[in-house]
Amino acid sequence: MFTFKQFSIKQDKTAMKIGTDGVLLGSWAPVNHNPFSVLDVGAGTGIIALMLAQRTHAEQIDALEIDEEAYEQAVENFESSPWGDRLFCFHAGLDEFIEEPEDEYDLIVSNPPFYSEDYKTENEQRDLARFQDAMPFEELVEAADLLLSENGIFALIIPFKEEENFIALAKESELYPVKITRVKGTPTSAVKRSLLAFSRNENPQIEIDELTIEIDRHVYTPEYIELTKEFYLKM
Repeated sequence: MFTFKQFSIKQDKTAMKIGTDGVLLGSWAPVNHNPFSVLDVGAGTGIIALMLAQRTHAEQIDALEIDEEAYEQAVENFESSPWGDRLFCFHAGLDEFIEEPEDEYDLIVSNPPFYSEDYKTENEQRDLARFQDAMPFEELVEAADLLLSENGIFALIIPFKEEENFIALAKESELYPVKITRVKGTPTSAVKRSLLAFSRNENPQIEIDELTIEIDRHVYTPEYIELTKEFYLKM
């Protein structure tokens, strides 16, 4: 059990445990446009959807999870949270979900599988959660284009090395970056992740900044504390 300030997460059934990436995206995803409806693609434990339930008044927060055990865990976590009536998880792949889209969403978020390299482990469930072929970036952009409302925001976290390609891919679907935060672990380490937010409106002034997580082992930067303090118990 992982306990946050306003909710708890069980993660014993799912291959992908709570990590910094999910917490970063859940804390960072822009919500100042007051989304009514939210979609979390590849929900895992449901952490990002739960964080957005805490941060917004969105009345419809849908999550999508293809892995059966992760789906069951997300449902369990949603039901035991204070916002169970606003949260719903679909047990489906993205390709299935977009076949008959019923809704548009004001905020779409995703912490997609990363490893597009050619190796696999013996754990099929973990591979499904971590390997990009389970949810290719092309499919993610296509879904965002199809499901995003006119003034909606599409936000995700990806490896920094994929940033340029992803922005080019999104542009083909007329989705344009409005905010980019590049994340590194310590002041001396290389940038490892990119937090990206897109909209349908091309913005000449993209907000670009950098976030460092730790000054030293378990000594967090003021910026990271400010971003995550509504969630972590010890922040």
